[in-house]
Amino acid sequence: MAAILTSLRNTVIAGFVLSIILILMFLNWGGTLDYNFCAFLVRWLHVISGVMWIGLLWYFNFVQIPNMPSIPDDQKPAVSKVIAPAALFWFRWGAMSTIFFGIILAWQNGYLLDAYTLGAAEGFSVHKNIAIGIGMWLGTIMWFNVWFIIWPNQKIALGIVDAPADAKPKAGRSAMLFSRVNTMLSVPMLFAMVSAQNIY
Repeated sequence: MAAILTSLRNTVIAGFVLSIILILMFLNWGGTLDYNFCAFLVRWLHVISGVMWIGLLWYFNFVQIPNMPSIPDDQKPAVSKVIAPAALFWFRWGAMSTIFFGIILAWQNGYLLDAYTLGAAEGFSVHKNIAIGIGMWLGTIMWFNVWFIIWPNQKIALGIVDAPADAKPKAGRSAMLFSRVNTMLSVPMLFAMVSAQNIY
């Protein structure tokens, strides 16, 4: 067991192996690999991606950013040169895969246009599609912030790209503020997504 758990790669592989075992149990109990199962699989990948994305968003905002002032200056490079770039890699690709699988899921289930038009395409009559649409728009705004505002500014702030020294603090502040915007939007986004599945 230690050989699995001391390696992140092996741990993740083991998680997927256990999931395959669950799929085999599902098939053994009479389940089929039909359209509904494929839609479920896309939803599962959407949720896994979202957990990675929002988990790291909340890590940055609840743990890393508030505690950086308490870290001694000689230890800060460990965060800014090692931990933050690795976390930002998974953060931005978690955002990308979340939106990718979310759009595929909406398309598979036939509500992509209805959701993105906030129900206008169907006369505002299906509240579930309006709710999921609000969640999709908030998620899209958050994805945009990650890829086109937070990440470019973090590359400057962390010294990943060449920039004047006086640009780093400004870029770091912009990245932090838009990360806070995403943290704020994540709460109603999750409300809208979950309400679409459970209230309507």
